[in-house]
Amino acid sequence: MRDYLNTNQLYRDTVNGKVSGVCAGLAKHFNLDAWIVRIAAIAAFIFIPVPVAIAYVLGVVLIPTH
Repeated sequence: MRDYLNTNQLYRDTVNGKVSGVCAGLAKHFNLDAWIVRIAAIAAFIFIPVPVAIAYVLGVVLIPTH
């Protein structure tokens, strides 16, 4: 029963991650390719760098590793 409840939890994917695994973990959680999430994160960082940087750092701190 425990495995069923944790099947789609959000984790940082440090194995497939490039920097800290936040984008790879988000991609796995939402069933997307990691490169799509990375491109979206880079594009968002170019247009609104401070909020995206804060969100990324919070993701590193708050999202557990798997």
